[in-house]
Amino acid sequence: MAAFRRSTRAVLAGASALTLLATASPAVAVPAEATDLPAYSTRLDRPQPSDHTFATECSDEPRDLPINEFTDHRELGIELDRIERNSDGRVEVEQVGMSNRGREIWSARVGTGPKAVLITSEIHGNEKTGTDAILDLLDWLSTSDSAKAKRWLDELTIVAIPKMNPDGAELDRRGNDMTWAEATARFPQLRGSEPAWNYYTGTLQGDDYSERPGFDTNRDYHPDLNYVPRPEDFPGDSASTGWYLTPESRTVRDVYRGLTEEFGKVDTYVDLHHQGACYVMPDDPDEFVTLSISGKFVDDPATTPGYEQYAANYDLDYSKRLNVAVYNALQGAANNRPLFGNVTLYPQDTNLPGTGLGAFALNGSGTVLFEVRGQTQTLGQQYRAVLTRAVYIGLDGMLSALASGRVDMLDPADYDAIPPRGPSIGSDAVAEAGSRR
Repeated sequence: MAAFRRSTRAVLAGASALTLLATASPAVAVPAEATDLPAYSTRLDRPQPSDHTFATECSDEPRDLPINEFTDHRELGIELDRIERNSDGRVEVEQVGMSNRGREIWSARVGTGPKAVLITSEIHGNEKTGTDAILDLLDWLSTSDSAKAKRWLDELTIVAIPKMNPDGAELDRRGNDMTWAEATARFPQLRGSEPAWNYYTGTLQGDDYSERPGFDTNRDYHPDLNYVPRPEDFPGDSASTGWYLTPESRTVRDVYRGLTEEFGKVDTYVDLHHQGACYVMPDDPDEFVTLSISGKFVDDPATTPGYEQYAANYDLDYSKRLNVAVYNALQGAANNRPLFGNVTLYPQDTNLPGTGLGAFALNGSGTVLFEVRGQTQTLGQQYRAVLTRAVYIGLDGMLSALASGRVDMLDPADYDAIPPRGPSIGSDAVAEAGSRR
């Protein structure tokens, strides 16, 4: 990060100890490995509402809510700089790209192990807890001398791209900040083509894109990592591949491609998202879903015309095992705080090869989706600390299982036993718009 090091220094006002659970088979809690976990997010902790606030009223209608406690782009640069400096060489931060509006996109790399793990957050700019969870993770790994941290560093190479859509994040909206004219200027072969179906020019989730259009960057991926946009592929649709039109998706693709060249494959890809605020547990409509998880994003390529070339590398069972590790860790943490146990399976009828998760699964990576409760227009920063902690616990469980090799002993059938997401008790139309990855 030396080329763009900032002079401002951030000092953590506090740290907390958090015991995280190791991965076990379902319904069996395993004692945690003791660590003193410096949590970046705890300096902004506020008293939280009860875990058992009954889910009698909820709205997914967009509102203008405060978000100042989340990490903005400037603060992200400061924190990554601090973590890198304090890590004594463990954490390497570099600028890997630029957003369409010229904001830096950074990656942070830690560990020297043979398994490459790529983690991204804020592909949708109003889905923010993942960025703070990544900072928590990097903060701990940068200085911890625990046996657990040493095992992670020896067995894994973790590359995180927090806030990969910084323009959308600064505007606090789902899409990036890019016009179709800018896309065709970069790809002149598309002049005269109909704009991509994921190009926003109207109103979505309370945001008016008419003056500042943008793209859903999570529909801009393609399993062919060398794909160049072709006019005949537009406008496309949700069940089709994307195009790497946006600089944000191209940046993640390039990092993924570089790791593939270095390691032979990216073992695991994790994308940190949010969903509607009003989903409830299927067996308890008085309990909100804290988060949903998934490892399935595309139809089986072996039986899907046009995708047969990806069948040999696609490994849905491995993705299921990774998700079981996430689920088990959160169920274990529920022994101390029941809210962490409100985890469901995200809908499994998705076929989205144009998402990062879909495209990278077809390239052979195990994939994990986190869908945390509520975007900023529905919850703002309410529950910020506890939802960030839930993401961290899930990541910790998955990475611990990977580093120890326990992930290979998990049963993919346990994934299918994770309870499905219950219904939304809020506005169905708005909730649905926010739940389409």
